[in-house]
Amino acid sequence: MKAHSCLTAGLFVLIPLTVEAQWTHRYPKLAGFSHHVYLEGYEMPLLTSGPIDPAPSPDGRSIAFGSRGWLWLMDLSSGAAARLTKTGEMDARAAWSPDGKQIAFVRDDSKDTKVMLLDVASLQERVLVDEPAIDLDPAFSADGKSVFYSSGVAGDLDLWRIDLATNAKTRLTTETGIELRPLAHPDGKRLVYIAKGSGHDDVRIRDLATGEERVLARGSIISNLRPSLSPDGKTIALTWPASDASGWELKLLGVEQPGPTVLLTGGHGLPVTPAWSADGRSVYFVEADDRQVMRLYRIGTGGGLATELHVSSWQWGVETAKVRIMTALAANPGQPAPARLAVRDGTGHPAIPDETQARFDGQNGIVFFYSPGTVEVTVPAGAVEVMAVQGLATPVVRAQTQAAAGEIKPVPITLTPLWDAKAAGWLAGEHHFHLNYGGPYHLTRADLLPMAAGEAMDVLTPLLANLHTRFEDQPLFAGAPRDQLPFIRFGQEVRAHFFGHVALVGADSLFWPWIWGPGYEVYSRDDRPNREALDFGRRHGGMNLYVHPVVRPNPFGPEGAGTVPTGFIADLVQGKVDGLEVACLWSDELGTTDLWYRALNLGFPVAATAGTDVMNNLYRTMAVGTTRVYVRTDPARGLAGYLENLAAGRSFVTNGPMLDFHVAASGPGDVIPRGKGKTPWSLTLSSSVPVERVELIVNGAVASTLPGLTEPGSRLYRGELALPAGGWVAIRAVSGATAVWPAMDSYAFAHSGPVWIGARGSTIPDVKRQAARELLTVFDTSEKNFQKAYDGVPAPALRAHYAAARAILDSLAAPASH
Repeated sequence: MKAHSCLTAGLFVLIPLTVEAQWTHRYPKLAGFSHHVYLEGYEMPLLTSGPIDPAPSPDGRSIAFGSRGWLWLMDLSSGAAARLTKTGEMDARAAWSPDGKQIAFVRDDSKDTKVMLLDVASLQERVLVDEPAIDLDPAFSADGKSVFYSSGVAGDLDLWRIDLATNAKTRLTTETGIELRPLAHPDGKRLVYIAKGSGHDDVRIRDLATGEERVLARGSIISNLRPSLSPDGKTIALTWPASDASGWELKLLGVEQPGPTVLLTGGHGLPVTPAWSADGRSVYFVEADDRQVMRLYRIGTGGGLATELHVSSWQWGVETAKVRIMTALAANPGQPAPARLAVRDGTGHPAIPDETQARFDGQNGIVFFYSPGTVEVTVPAGAVEVMAVQGLATPVVRAQTQAAAGEIKPVPITLTPLWDAKAAGWLAGEHHFHLNYGGPYHLTRADLLPMAAGEAMDVLTPLLANLHTRFEDQPLFAGAPRDQLPFIRFGQEVRAHFFGHVALVGADSLFWPWIWGPGYEVYSRDDRPNREALDFGRRHGGMNLYVHPVVRPNPFGPEGAGTVPTGFIADLVQGKVDGLEVACLWSDELGTTDLWYRALNLGFPVAATAGTDVMNNLYRTMAVGTTRVYVRTDPARGLAGYLENLAAGRSFVTNGPMLDFHVAASGPGDVIPRGKGKTPWSLTLSSSVPVERVELIVNGAVASTLPGLTEPGSRLYRGELALPAGGWVAIRAVSGATAVWPAMDSYAFAHSGPVWIGARGSTIPDVKRQAARELLTVFDTSEKNFQKAYDGVPAPALRAHYAAARAILDSLAAPASH
């Protein structure tokens, strides 16, 4: 039920947040990771449509694999695949015992993993390893008497061995970093495995008696690395990035003389999870097709053409049914409307269509996919639950039903948006996400359209970004922008890690180099401030943004100053920054607003922007647009008009709540005249998630605090404000509780752009001086970090850049002359 009321602004006590400021991890935390986005995205099992992680049986007659979150066993002569596991949890990464009687595998309950053992004949299961930590990648020893696995129980992921007779566990590796994918050598004395840490990813071989190791292959961000060892122990099959950055290749690597790799096949661009046949004559692998369905292939070890192995039938072991889910908007009943869906069977196990890329929302622990409006999903007969939303404006709708064996059960769902953005003159934009970033799918611009429709997005600017020293997806940037809704134009994230990441949105050319500064090999001490990239973006018709800038709630505290991008304040005070990513899944919104407020108080009209920073070709990634910006603009003006109004601050950012805010008759980005007396203001808050409080902000200070919404709905607020002589007014909405669907951030947050008083960029002298003094405390830390990192390096351009910034800040912070 919608809530409607009219409130007069009053002064309330500011309520502190008690939730974590940013998304950090869903699974048990590993030491050395500030957040788990790459660890969980790259190293954890996948739920797919079609086979993943093939495991050929020792007798060569069948192959086990994961699909739809269960294990299946496919008879190679008939192609029939029988389901082996049937629980509500998700199962993956099968590994055979040498005698072919048992399979070890990973079971995932969406919060933790454990290692299970399955008797193939009886299908009886038992828990093998269940630590209060991530447990992954079981593999039998050559004699079948023990199982190797990876576990985070000692802090980070290490290799362990468990004796099957005694259950005694032995830790094998202690190195800082993560060790994964143990593969027992047939000589019983050695172990091949993956080690990731210290800036590189290795394939290593280890002597189990002495601990002596050799590195067989080394690279950076080899995200799809899942090597397989040949039965004779002489050769490794592995997926490796193509040398021309066009995709990934399947290669062979010698164990005793590793040297150069031998190309086995390039597949069609992204072959993953290779596995040797029992006779050593061929290698199995999987690859996603253009509908994001994983397909199983086999290729001879001499190379040549790969042959697809089709699943002739899926034998579930129980009666099945289909649910036909039909979503529509309340304003257009009977008209199919795209939606984001989550489906669960009676055991709670996620269900997905035959053709789709499934994704896992790491905030809420939900597997989801997109529907064009009508979609069919196969499920075990019985109870079924469906959750549906469209973007952030619709409260989640849950539908529960019973589907009988053989039935196609219709499930109609009506979604009711609480706010119609387009009708109100706003377009929804997402300006920081990566279409392809090391995941097992290769997505194209066309793959953005179902996401945009399901999330009610109007403008998408996916960013090309480096995978360390690889610069992928450049052909996507060269493609013509989409000039109709949803507008799509590729941008670039320039990543000088030390100075801060910046996004160039709307620019017509790529900036080179994409990377420099401490932490990179070739450009590690380049004399190059971020302002070069920022100026380049402007010269080439784009808008520049600092992205995910603050990860802690208080950037001005003793521990927070060092987390602000080292180059940001120097670039800001020299007028080089167009926008700041105030809302992002991986940073803290309240901490970032504290930094943004100081920029506004200095008179720099830096626009508030938003982006998720999700990687869309991963399985474990939130939805595009679940952090977004709404811009007041006319769609007829196209992307150029949209970006112009975004830069002008005619916007609000949100991860859930919607803000229609006015001071007198002016909205965000507008200028209101200075005047005497009280000026009216109003806000219509519409939110599909609870909001704890609404705060009126004047020149960075909370002027009034009002209660929010305890349930989805809308509320009208009205009040009066005595305007100061200059500066700005804005509104924000915040929740102290963890957000729920349709949101995917750590807490609900929305913030309007500023309404300026008197002139765009106007200030109050005392407020301006205070902002400069506070920014100087952070700048001191940034400058010290720069001087330490560049000690002994001439770097005249950088030193002049920091000196100029200090002179500006010192001048702005100086006491008023009398």
